[in-house]
Amino acid sequence: MLLEKNALRMITIYHRKLNRIGKQWLNFSILLLFILFTFCSMKPVEMTSSTPEEQGVSSEGLIQFLDAVADNPHELHSFMMLRHGFVIAEGWWDPYRADLKHALYSTSKSFTATAVGFAVAEKKLSVDDKVISFFPDMLPDTVSAYLAELKVKHLLSMSVGHKSDPTGMVAGNNDNWVKAFLSVPIVNEPGSKFLYNSLATYMLSAIVQKVTGQRVVDYLKPRLFDPLDITGMDWETDPHGINTGGWGLRLKTEDMAKFGQLFLQKGLWQGQQILPASWVEEASTRKIEQNPDAPQSRKDSSDWLQGYCYQMWRSRHNSYRADGAYGQFILILPEQDVVIAITAETPDMQSELNLVWNYILPSIKTQALPANPDANQRLNKKSTSLALPLNTGGHSDLEAQISGKICEISSGNDGLKHLGFAFTNKIFSLTLDTDSVTHQLNFGADKWVYGETTKYGPYLVSSFKGNRAGLTPFKVAGCYKWHDTNTLVMTLRYIESPHTEYITCHFDKDSVTIEFGNSFRRPGTGQIYKGLLR
Repeated sequence: MLLEKNALRMITIYHRKLNRIGKQWLNFSILLLFILFTFCSMKPVEMTSSTPEEQGVSSEGLIQFLDAVADNPHELHSFMMLRHGFVIAEGWWDPYRADLKHALYSTSKSFTATAVGFAVAEKKLSVDDKVISFFPDMLPDTVSAYLAELKVKHLLSMSVGHKSDPTGMVAGNNDNWVKAFLSVPIVNEPGSKFLYNSLATYMLSAIVQKVTGQRVVDYLKPRLFDPLDITGMDWETDPHGINTGGWGLRLKTEDMAKFGQLFLQKGLWQGQQILPASWVEEASTRKIEQNPDAPQSRKDSSDWLQGYCYQMWRSRHNSYRADGAYGQFILILPEQDVVIAITAETPDMQSELNLVWNYILPSIKTQALPANPDANQRLNKKSTSLALPLNTGGHSDLEAQISGKICEISSGNDGLKHLGFAFTNKIFSLTLDTDSVTHQLNFGADKWVYGETTKYGPYLVSSFKGNRAGLTPFKVAGCYKWHDTNTLVMTLRYIESPHTEYITCHFDKDSVTIEFGNSFRRPGTGQIYKGLLR
């Protein structure tokens, strides 16, 4: 669809040229057919860019949005905006990059629901199918009336009927999540009450795998990922090799935007109906209210009280979205013909969305705007120079004294045995020796140093069984500084996730105190180790 729009744009240009030189309509018709054939047969390698003004968006408004992001406690990692199918603004905050995947957390849910949509279209299942019909060998001894009535559509709409979200309890303590889920008591009639339930999405993944014989990520490849030219994705699995469904998918920002554009176009992509328009409509319309008793003032100010769809949230301004923890968004605005994809680590997701409503929404107009090359230039300059703070500075003579030495851990030992220190040409290498593996992490004195590691970083669901199974080694970027002459502070960004680790070493003669903080345990509240240099 994006390329078709560009083809029509080119046709218009050529038409004007042909009219100027007086060519016959037959020549134009031949040219038209040639261009349409060429563009519609091309593989969608990348989406086409346009200036915001050409698509009816103010560059000044987008600049104000980026300025507001910088002035708020939101750590955005990437941003991409599409209008009428054209990329009109995009940016990555260094050290995050366009070529990197990013953990989506619950934005994964919308992709799992889409797999259900394909399975429904292929008549492999129905949203009215009973959940117990797929797993007859994993049922509890007594099947309650509510469990017997539980349907696929109740999983999709987060209306299972559990008293509380069982995800942590089940995934953290069981290898067989399907069997454990089916044993959780259902206390409310399915379909009657909303309760956010990530394990319900996992069950959708398990059902898709049951009826197709493929993991969701593999089932989606020829149906969704290949047509949209999405590559390099990966998705976590449970201990039995089932994709986690409700979390664990990693995609690039552009891939997120493509998914949003597919929904905006009602499942149509480059002239082909990839996903049935009926499913897009069903999946994106309200199925249940989160809190029917909430006062109208709260509903008017909250994007989490607009209704829940099939693994998507309704948002204000008649929009809807895929939504993941810490600010991973695919925001779809049908009335404005806009898609916005954001990756982030934010402490306040509502405030992050408010920036979109306060700055971007007012900048969208119904018609093309006059060209504004000055604003375009400033927007491009700002977008290409986005960067997160580089935690650098300071120097200590201790570098020469501790380089090449080993710290033997004496307390706080939960598998960490030794730390090794080495300084070479403003690169600091930290070696972590554990019971089973050695990790080497590199940090720059005045720049990010990039690498890969098998060391697990901070993660919201790290306690779950099968934690990060199926994922490749983790890409990282590190920098260091001396907070004072005795305190070395390292920042390790896991640049395919929202999260960051902070490692602080305080040296006192031969004694070393090491603190591991992260996105969940900020410096000063992290895990403490003590050791001796030798």
